[in-house]
Amino acid sequence: MNAPVRLTLPDGSTREMPRGTTAREVAASIGPGILKAALAARVDGRLVDLDRPIEADASLALVTAKDEAAALELVRHDYAHVLAEAVQRLFPGTQITFGPATEDGFYYDFAPPPGRGPFTEEDLPAIEAEMRCIIAADKPLRREVWQKDRLIAKWRAEGETFKAEWAASLPDDEEISVYWSGGDWMDMCRGPHLPSTGRLDPEAFRLTRVSGAYWRGDPKNPQLSRIYGTGWLNRRQLEAHLHRLEEAARRDHRKLGREMGLFHLQEEAHGSIFWHPKGFAIWRGLEAYMRRRLDAAGYQEVKTPQILDARQWEQSGHWGKYRENMFVIPDATPNTSEDGPMVPADARWMALKPMNCPAHVLIFRQGIKSYRDLPVRLAEMGCCHRNEPHGALHGLLRVRQFTQDDAHIFCREDQVVEEVARFCDLLDSVYRDLGFPDYAIKLALRPEKRFGSDAMWDWAEQSLRDAVAATGRNTARWGWEELPGEGAFYAPKLEFHLKDALERTWQAGTIQTDTVLPERLDATYIGADGARHRPVMLHRAILGSFERFIGILIEHHAGRFPLWLAPVQVVVATIVSDADPWAREVAHRLALAGLRVETDLRNEKINLKVREHSLQRVPILLVVGRREAEAGTVALRRLGADGQEVAALEALIPRLVAEASPPDLRANTARA
Repeated sequence: MNAPVRLTLPDGSTREMPRGTTAREVAASIGPGILKAALAARVDGRLVDLDRPIEADASLALVTAKDEAAALELVRHDYAHVLAEAVQRLFPGTQITFGPATEDGFYYDFAPPPGRGPFTEEDLPAIEAEMRCIIAADKPLRREVWQKDRLIAKWRAEGETFKAEWAASLPDDEEISVYWSGGDWMDMCRGPHLPSTGRLDPEAFRLTRVSGAYWRGDPKNPQLSRIYGTGWLNRRQLEAHLHRLEEAARRDHRKLGREMGLFHLQEEAHGSIFWHPKGFAIWRGLEAYMRRRLDAAGYQEVKTPQILDARQWEQSGHWGKYRENMFVIPDATPNTSEDGPMVPADARWMALKPMNCPAHVLIFRQGIKSYRDLPVRLAEMGCCHRNEPHGALHGLLRVRQFTQDDAHIFCREDQVVEEVARFCDLLDSVYRDLGFPDYAIKLALRPEKRFGSDAMWDWAEQSLRDAVAATGRNTARWGWEELPGEGAFYAPKLEFHLKDALERTWQAGTIQTDTVLPERLDATYIGADGARHRPVMLHRAILGSFERFIGILIEHHAGRFPLWLAPVQVVVATIVSDADPWAREVAHRLALAGLRVETDLRNEKINLKVREHSLQRVPILLVVGRREAEAGTVALRRLGADGQEVAALEALIPRLVAEASPPDLRANTARA
C-alpha cells in the first residue's frame, strides 16, 4: 500500500492524505465552505488545478477569490477559453490559435472561416451571449495529457493547422496538456483552470474590441482576428474598470493635447512631436525645474553629439545588442547622379544616439581623474532617437525622438550605496513636487544574456538592495519587489513605478549599477594607491523622458495643471469694451511679474468666455468691467470653483506670483 503524503497548510498545520489525493479532496475534508470557495491551489508555490493529484509531501494553499491576483489570472484565462469555444460554436470552420490572460483581461486570436473575412466589433454581442450560455452550462474543465503525435493528428484531422503547427514545434520530451470544456470542446493549454465554466461570473466580463494580429507575431505569417475582452471576479469590479476606461478616455493626452493646443503629430515625422507654444511652455517649466534640482544636487550639465561613429557603438556593446532600434546613417556624400548606388559601398556608418551613456564616458575620460574627484555627476537633457515600429507609437507615451532627463554618476565602489540612496531621496522629492507621492520600487535582476561575471552581478545587485534599505524603502509600503531576469544586458536596475490619479502605474525613473561600460570604453581614475581603477557608472533618470512624462502629467491632471506648470496661467477677460484698457493694463502688470497671461477682449458674452476658458483648463480667470476698471480691481474666478473673489490688483499680484512659483522655489522661500 502506498504511503500517505503529508500536506502542510498555510497556518502551519499538517494533514496526512492518501498519495494521489487532490486539492479538491483536501478542501472537502476541511469543510463545505472552503470547498465552495476554492478555485485552484498552490502546491509548493506552484499554481495548479484543484483536481491535480499530489504525489509527494508538499505545502498546500487553497486559492480563493481573496487571493485576487491569482484568482484574476485564472478567471481571465478561462474567459479566453470560453471566448474561443463560443466563436467556434457560432462560426464553424474558425481555427483557434492562442488566448492568454492580460493585465486587465484576455484575448484570443482566430483564423476566420474561409470566405468570411475578419471578425468585427459587430460580432461581439452575439459572441458575448454565446459565452454566457457556456458559463451557464457549468461545463467541467478537465485536464488530460496527450502524446504529441496523437495531438498533431487530431488537430490536422479537424483542420486546425495553426494548433498542429504549434504542437509540432514543441520539444519531444515536453508534457503536452489539453483541457476539455465538458466533453465536446478542447484546447491545448498548460493551465491551470477553474473547476468549471460555472465558476465564472457571466456579468463580470465584456468583449471590448477587435484588431488584426499576425500568427506568432510575424508579419510574414497569415493575419488573424484578435478579439479582446476584459474579465473580473464580479460585476462590481467590471463596472469600476469600465468607469476607469471612460475616465482614461476623457483624460487621453492626445485628445487633451488637441483641445488645449499643446502639440500635434503627423505622418511627415512619425514618432516625433510638433510642440506648440502652449505645450512647450509646459516643457520649459518642467525643464527649468529639473535643471534647478540637478544643480542643487551637485550635477554638472553637459551636451553631447547627436551622431556617433558605429565603431563607438560596437565598442560599447550597443551595436550588437541594440542595432535594430538605432537609426543608422552613412558617413558619406550621397550619389546625386542617376547611375550607381546612392551610398558608396565603402562608406563608414554612424548612428543617431539612442542613449547618452557612451558619450558621457568619453567626457569623463578627458583628463586624468583622481579618486578625490569622485563622484562625478554628469547630466544632460539629451535628445535621443530610437527606431520604434510604427504600430508601437502612441502619442507622447511612445515616440522615436525623445529627450531624456539623463545623468551618469562616476564613482568608487565604496560610494555606490550612498550615491544610489541620494538619488532615491532626490527622486522622491521630485515626484512629490510633481504630484506623485505614491510609487513602487522594483529591483530588476540579471537577464539570461548579459555582459560581466556572476561575481560582478552579485555585487551590483546587492549594492542596489543596500541603497534602498539605507533609505528605508525596501518595504511593502514602497511596493518593494525583485524582478528576476528583467535587468539590462550590462547592469541590474532599480525601477520606480509611479501611480497616477486613476491608480494606473507608469515606470518612469530608473538607476542602474554598471561596471561593464567603463570596462568596455576604458574609463579609469587614479586611486589612493597610485594605480588605475575602473569607476562604477550609475545610469539614472527621474522623469525618463520629457515627452512621456508630460503625457503622464496631462492624463494625471486631466489637463488641469497646477498653476506653476499651466501653459496659460491667467486670462483677463472683459465684460464690456469700455474695460479693454484696464484689461490690457492688468495683463501687462501680471506679465511683468512673470506670469503667463492672455487677454480676451472679444465682443462676446462673459458666460461664453468663462465656458471656453474653462474648457481650455485655464486655472485663473480675471473678469473686469466698468466697475473694476474704475476701482482698480478684478473679479477672480478659479477653474472648477463656484463663485468669485473681488480683489485689488496691487494686493492680488504678489499672491498669484507666490502661488505660481514652482515647488522647489516655494520651499526655498519658506526656508529663507
